Amino acid sequence: MSDFATKLKSLLLPSWMNKGEPAKLLKACGTFWTMIAGWVTWPLQQFDPLTCAEPLLNLLAYDRDIARFNGEPLALFRKRVAYAFINAQGAGEIAGFIAIFDRLGIGYVELLERQAGIDWDVIIVRVTDSQIANNADLLLQIIRQYGRTCRRYQFDVITTTGLHIRAGWNQGEYVCYPASLGVSETERATFGAKL
Repeated sequence: MSDFATKLKSLLLPSWMNKGEPAKLLKACGTFWTMIAGWVTWPLQQFDPLTCAEPLLNLLAYDRDIARFNGEPLALFRKRVAYAFINAQGAGEIAGFIAIFDRLGIGYVELLERQAGIDWDVIIVRVTDSQIANNADLLLQIIRQYGRTCRRYQFDVITTTGLHIRAGWNQGEYVCYPASLGVSETERATFGAKL
């Protein structure tokens, strides 16, 4: 609640005027001035890309050099416009590029540069297959807009697999066999143990 709204709520009439027509007039004035305050502050609220009207969102997107791709949900487009400046600022480094993926809700990503056996200008982007399936256009748009200009990008798929290990007991024998180095019999030692 804004300061203005809390001040309106805190207005009290004297006890002899707190009933009847004066109380109704106070309530009507509070409603009227709350509506006027909403009209006055509405233009200021339109600078927030996450809550502004859609025609103004398109204007903000044009100003921030963000283009909406085909089939992009409105909520994702709002996030891309809202984080345009910070995404552009951190796009040149690996941590900033990973933060872009995190801010837009894509999830975990790995970036690998200059790997052995691959050309030096190829950056490997490791994501899961579900991330590629759900966000294919978005991934390409991010690389197109925030990727390094003289680099090529290659997607690598990470697949997670569950691993089950069971422990058991083996009633075997454990023996160590020593090797001799040509030393005398008294210096040679033999170790053996049974479990």
